[in-house]
Amino acid sequence: MDPVFVGKCAQIASVLEVSGHPKPGNVHRTQDFSDMAFEDFLLSGIAIGDIMEKTALKGFDLRKTPEKWGKIGLGNLVLEAVTETDRWVANNTNLGIVMLLTPICAAAGMAHDVKDLRNKIGQIMKATTPEDAVDLYQAINIADAGGMGEQEELDVGSDSSTHKLLDENINMFRVLEMSSEWDCLSHELTHQMPVTFDLGFPLFTKIKTKHGINVATVQTFLTILSKVPDTLISRKYGEKKAKEVSFHAKSVLEKGGILTDKGKKLLEQFDQKLIENDLNPGTTADFTASSIMIAYLDNYKEHNI
Repeated sequence: MDPVFVGKCAQIASVLEVSGHPKPGNVHRTQDFSDMAFEDFLLSGIAIGDIMEKTALKGFDLRKTPEKWGKIGLGNLVLEAVTETDRWVANNTNLGIVMLLTPICAAAGMAHDVKDLRNKIGQIMKATTPEDAVDLYQAINIADAGGMGEQEELDVGSDSSTHKLLDENINMFRVLEMSSEWDCLSHELTHQMPVTFDLGFPLFTKIKTKHGINVATVQTFLTILSKVPDTLISRKYGEKKAKEVSFHAKSVLEKGGILTDKGKKLLEQFDQKLIENDLNPGTTADFTASSIMIAYLDNYKEHNI
């Protein structure tokens, strides 16, 4: 796929995700948080465009030499995107999105269509290097992502971890694989993105055709939340609370979600309840963005750029 097109898809996915209204518990077009505003997320989505295009170009240049895919520098590209975001906004607005969209962009540069994309994402992730892992740790620290990577071994906040990654030849894929049991974003990146490809992308595409972008964004978010307890919530408040939020999302969906008047009323109440209790399904937002990006990449065959 054309790298310029891929970079634009990354920007589009980022700004459409945050614009979804009323996306429960998140910043959206009528709701800010005390430490970050809707406009911060718009700035972040636009800021990463050039780096996502650069990522796709690297994938395109190396598409015929799989033995060199470790030279893509996936971790460094994540770091570049987080660093660029940090120039424009004060808080972590898009680390999770960047972690998902970067391998998608690299694979899209290699792929002819979405059918070819998923397998290449898996191959690219497995080809990452210990240097990629070190760069990812640096990106996490810059973003100050609360709780991400905090564990007894290879804690991102420990100086010794960097040396261990390099000395023991632990690549970025392996680091994420170690945390995949408790972190759904890590699981997504080490299992060829099942939430994105099997759930979010087809649902967004189907609903967008009938009901438009905003309805598709919110219903996709709500559906993912109902099926995948949010890691950001579980990290802050425990797995039980994350499952309670997912159960509540399911009950809203059972009344139609944003597709019905009753469901929409319940959705608005759900949004405010999450906000009042400081429950932010941030990882669900990341999955929604990656799902939207795949849907727009799927338009490549139509545009034939």
